[in-house]
Amino acid sequence: MAIQWFPGHMTSAKKKAAETMARIDVVIEVLDARVPEAGSNPMIRELRMHRQRPCLKVLNKTDLADPVATQAWIDYYNRQEGVHAVALSCKKAGDATKIPKLCLPLAPHRGTPLKPLRIMIMGIPNVGKSTLMNTLLKRRAVAVGDEPAITKNQQSFDLSDSIILIDTPGLMWPKIEYESDGLMLAASHSIGRNAIIDEEVAAFLGDLLLARYPNLLLARYKFPLEGLDGYALIEAIAKLRGYRIRGKDFDLEKAAMTLLQDYRTGALGRISLETPATRTEMLRTTTPVQEQTAEDQSDSD
Repeated sequence: MAIQWFPGHMTSAKKKAAETMARIDVVIEVLDARVPEAGSNPMIRELRMHRQRPCLKVLNKTDLADPVATQAWIDYYNRQEGVHAVALSCKKAGDATKIPKLCLPLAPHRGTPLKPLRIMIMGIPNVGKSTLMNTLLKRRAVAVGDEPAITKNQQSFDLSDSIILIDTPGLMWPKIEYESDGLMLAASHSIGRNAIIDEEVAAFLGDLLLARYPNLLLARYKFPLEGLDGYALIEAIAKLRGYRIRGKDFDLEKAAMTLLQDYRTGALGRISLETPATRTEMLRTTTPVQEQTAEDQSDSD
């Protein structure tokens, strides 16, 4: 299932971000630490590279992510030119207050009342941008919710007399290149539910967890995992919890949501859906969605 999700307001958001990029000094890209590269918007990289703006990559939700995988991503990003990476939880004031200090060395010519440091906070939906903004400002300045694409408009705030913060709407890109990226983002709740089929996303997540985190599944659900795939895992959860539709067939949709919610909330434990190593292997062995489509069309001609 190829997932694509690009709500109409994101077209104007991209245009506004491109205009603002000319006037800022540093980009903060907030990433979900569980899916940092799958959720790194290529348009953000293109916009900042065009203007040669340095980037602080903030791997948020580290309390939900596998700490070994998170450290591997920090090392990976810190090897990139013009990039500094940090792992933290945007909900924690102590973590968030470190961010302005980390931005200052990226633009050493700014950061005074005469030349304030102008920081633009970017990222895909539901990664914690608004939470970070509110934590930094110590007030509820922007709306926060559990659904993607809460923020619709760009907003500017004075953090101090020497630092200006610009909050941007969550920005997806028009075509997700790899099917697994779309599924990982959907599992992590960065894509609206109107663009996905929960059972298919949960089955993908189940297959991945069976391969990489079987002990966490066993600890949570306490049933044998031998011979299960993602769909069979969903059915086993339905049986375990007694989920039925009008007392007859198993309610697989409800069981799928249980698996997704247990992952999203951390009830399963600390999980990362990708690492630099698995990312490299995926890129080596997987054909992009656009190329698959072109090949399918060629075969049918």
